[in-house]
Amino acid sequence: MKTILFILWLSFLSVPFMGLKGGLWLLSGIVLAYCIFLIIKKSSNLLKEFRLPEIPYNLKILYALIFVILLVLPFVLKDYYLDVIILAGIYIILALGLNVVIGFSGLLNLGFAAFYAIGAYSFALLTTNAGLGFWTSLSSTLFITALSGFILAFPALRLRGDYLAIVTLGFGEIARLTLNNWDSLTRGPNGISGIPSPFVFGFELSSLSHYYYLVFIFVLIAVFIVRRVYHSRIGRAWLALRDDEMAAEAMGIDTTKYKFLAFSFGAFWAGLAGTLFASKMRFVSPESFTFMESVFVACMVILGGLGSIPGVIVGSLILVVLPEVLREFQLYRMLALGIGIILMMVFRPLGLIRSKG
Repeated sequence: MKTILFILWLSFLSVPFMGLKGGLWLLSGIVLAYCIFLIIKKSSNLLKEFRLPEIPYNLKILYALIFVILLVLPFVLKDYYLDVIILAGIYIILALGLNVVIGFSGLLNLGFAAFYAIGAYSFALLTTNAGLGFWTSLSSTLFITALSGFILAFPALRLRGDYLAIVTLGFGEIARLTLNNWDSLTRGPNGISGIPSPFVFGFELSSLSHYYYLVFIFVLIAVFIVRRVYHSRIGRAWLALRDDEMAAEAMGIDTTKYKFLAFSFGAFWAGLAGTLFASKMRFVSPESFTFMESVFVACMVILGGLGSIPGVIVGSLILVVLPEVLREFQLYRMLALGIGIILMMVFRPLGLIRSKG
């Protein structure tokens, strides 16, 4: 009965956007999809009696195939789609950083865009005002953002849950307002322009295809390092902290130290994402780092699955690429995306790919 009421409610809400005819079509589509789901669910027990032969495959071969496909993408995609893929790669790095804080450690951070902004603005100021190169500015930016995460951890030591979320939300707004009003340094709402292109061994990465490979390499590095840390002693301590802080402390885990590590390590990747964003756009302004940006990244982590590295990647790709794919249906794409997220939360509340930790 609840499912039927939910379907009717969803169709009713779509009428102002799609009209009566469109609402009826949506109702028919959802009912048909739900009937197919029930049929598959009922027949699953029968299918178990007839085991199909398993198709042997090697994960290494599958990963190698995906790697080759990603390498040749710049040769087959138009610049617009390549630009979307590059943006998705930057968000993957950003979401991996937030996943360390929320997914691994269980520390609710609603102001993560502040670290993203600190990374972007630090890189922009170091390259335009100080005249430093890409790699020197990158290393300095990563240190600054990691340090800012370390500083934010101080008020977070004795807070958890909603109170921690409020503190981090306030930090995000303080950072945005500071960037918006400190005209002498950040140029206020006008932003910072003229950020130079990165150079690799004296070669300027001036085209989208060149920049794609730079982001692709950094995504691989981020996934590798975050995965290694997740399976290390530090990662186990973070998971214990997430599941029960008092029990973790009783077992001898220094929760204070691991909170500092979680905030600093997560901010480190936000700084990398901010650097890549600034060098790609060659312009930064406070409007790119609002509270909704933090919510957007948090949705990627929650949609993919808290604590799941593959889930974060999938969630980032869905929320960045899918709206662009549905751009032709601009009037309905956010409605379709919202319906998809609601259905996913109903049937997959732990995310698309559940963490094994």
